[in-house]
Amino acid sequence: MLDPRPHVGEPLALDLLNTRWIENGPQDLLTDVAGLRVWLTTAGLADRAPADGQTLAAVLTARSAIYDTVRHGAHRALNEVLEHGRIKRRLTDDGPVDLPDVTDPVWLPGWLAAENLLQLIAKAPDRIRQCAHPDCVLFFYDTSKNGTRRWHSMATCGNRTKAARHYAKKV
Repeated sequence: MLDPRPHVGEPLALDLLNTRWIENGPQDLLTDVAGLRVWLTTAGLADRAPADGQTLAAVLTARSAIYDTVRHGAHRALNEVLEHGRIKRRLTDDGPVDLPDVTDPVWLPGWLAAENLLQLIAKAPDRIRQCAHPDCVLFFYDTSKNGTRRWHSMATCGNRTKAARHYAKKV
């Protein structure tokens, strides 16, 4: 099964949030293990975590925690997800590396997404955004030079917004 989502390629935390979208009504990629398998593959995690019911439950818990943090500033649930792992620092022949150390592999994808959110918050929390189109629920990390990006995609939501504004002026 190919990834049906309209917007992929965001940092892992936001990519997990974008497993829910609106297209002819609400859609959710993570309603079953098959959808989880698609997300794990797209995220490059298919060989690092089992695609099963336990992983799905852990990923859904992480998605909810990330959403609560991004939309409402509530971080208790995110901290609970983060309790399932830690970063181990090692010195290798190639230099220092940070390695995830997650106690149970079912928590690895969700924990990595939660850890990624911490990195985004540390770097530029104001660049974590939800699309400005009123009918869109997708998230993005604004990498524009001046930090004024408003839509997850100019080709879809940006054009729809501009077309609606243009039509409203004509009527």
